[in-house]
Amino acid sequence: MEATIKDVVREKYGEAARQVSSGARSSCCGTGSSCGTGDPITSNLYGSEIAGLPEEAVLASLGCGNPTLLAQLNPGETVLDLGSGGGIDVLLSARRVGPTGKAYGLDMTDDMLALANENRKKAGVENVEFLRGEIESIPLPDNSVDVIISNCVINLSADKPRVLREAFRVLKPGGRFAVSDVIRRGELPEEIARSVELWVGCVAGALHETEYERLLGAAGFEEISIEPTRVYKLDDAQAFLADAGIDVATIPSQVDGAFMSGFVRATKPARRRD
Repeated sequence: MEATIKDVVREKYGEAARQVSSGARSSCCGTGSSCGTGDPITSNLYGSEIAGLPEEAVLASLGCGNPTLLAQLNPGETVLDLGSGGGIDVLLSARRVGPTGKAYGLDMTDDMLALANENRKKAGVENVEFLRGEIESIPLPDNSVDVIISNCVINLSADKPRVLREAFRVLKPGGRFAVSDVIRRGELPEEIARSVELWVGCVAGALHETEYERLLGAAGFEEISIEPTRVYKLDDAQAFLADAGIDVATIPSQVDGAFMSGFVRATKPARRRD
């Protein structure tokens, strides 16, 4: 199933990049009529800070939060965005860390990488680099970045423990993990759990909040917290489940409030002082 999910994710997000390149907008929950700019997951995440960014970077925003605000980035820091897509969070991070800092974006989708590099050129930033690779195997050395961000991507991985271990590995001691993600609060109905389309749509692969905390702790992180930012109610669920042919009227109590967007924070312990 892992290979199937990865292939479908790559194709779906490649399609999203191609749509943006042709002037359309895509969304985390898919490309059908129930999503788009009214999509409850991806809508209204950024304020005036996107002013001056390439339009294609904004149109390609498929996230569920604004991790660049969450991370409280400082000048001179090195930041890595896991699953950077069209590059919006990398470009925003580059502004925050300034010319003495560095912002990396990691993505496995060639079309997204091409779009991101075009956006980098249009933005005229020098302290940005987009890397091709998978978030389960980050192509950076141990202890090399100050902050890891991600925006509605970790839920897409079929091997989340490995993602979190890799994040821990590349963070410097004292480094910060600050991501936005879709998180589950209730039990997952079987119709949703078995849907590959809904995995790609940011829902079926969502971790339960207690499991997210457990996996972060198992990877070695400390100071773990999850802060809800949007709890999706019944009407929201209708928007992101309809394309998969699931009628929420048949499972209302199971989906009303069962998913949320949240800020996930954790810290890699600093080195012990001898």
